[in-house]
Amino acid sequence: MTTLVLYEVRDRVARITLDSPHNRNALSAPLVAQLRDRLDDAAADGVVRAVVLTHTGRVFCAGADLSEAGTGSLAEGTKAIMALMNGIVELPKPVVARVAGHVRAGGMGILGACDVAIATEQASFAFTEARIGVAPAMISLTTLDLMAPRAVARCYLTGETFDAPTAAAYGLITESVQTPRLDGAVEAVLAGIKETSPQGSAETKRLLTAARRERFAARSADLAALSARLFASEEAQEGIHAFLERRSPAWRA
Repeated sequence: MTTLVLYEVRDRVARITLDSPHNRNALSAPLVAQLRDRLDDAAADGVVRAVVLTHTGRVFCAGADLSEAGTGSLAEGTKAIMALMNGIVELPKPVVARVAGHVRAGGMGILGACDVAIATEQASFAFTEARIGVAPAMISLTTLDLMAPRAVARCYLTGETFDAPTAAAYGLITESVQTPRLDGAVEAVLAGIKETSPQGSAETKRLLTAARRERFAARSADLAALSARLFASEEAQEGIHAFLERRSPAWRA
């Protein structure tokens, strides 16, 4: 199997790197499975105090793999992505997103599931679901609670692209920094985490994620089913194929 997710433990930190630049680190079935496995590895390793989730290439994560979604059936894929987001939330160690590229759609849900997110000013963000005929159903579980209501309404409804300083102002990310400062900013957070006890860190994360975990338990199955239904719809299939074919969808003709 091609390795799409790199894993390294160094200085008590598990560094997990999405390494599928050929499809912009899209959430293909193999990438999702490998990422879940690497998160499990980090959770089980007593040496690891924190996880850094980062990427190769110019895109942190483009969301669902639309080449898979274009088949019209994404039921298993939506369940797997939902489980992945829940796994990040449930991981008993802090997860820090290091973002040096663009984030779209389902990638926003992965970003939102992380406990801390630091991005370069050159990164960009967009909830593009409505533009292809679906909705940010599943990823609402990890983004609605971060952003101001008026900001999230604008971003969800328009699918417009916004920059890292705006993402920080909206509450989607923790900090926007200039590119040369990215690694230093991430290391500063990690240094603080390493000063805490494993028990203190784990229990503090449980306090921070309590409401999220309740929402996942109550709504994840329904939202995954909604997402799968929307992806399979005629309108969404038109939107997906229009995107893949680099043309305007029928409703914009």
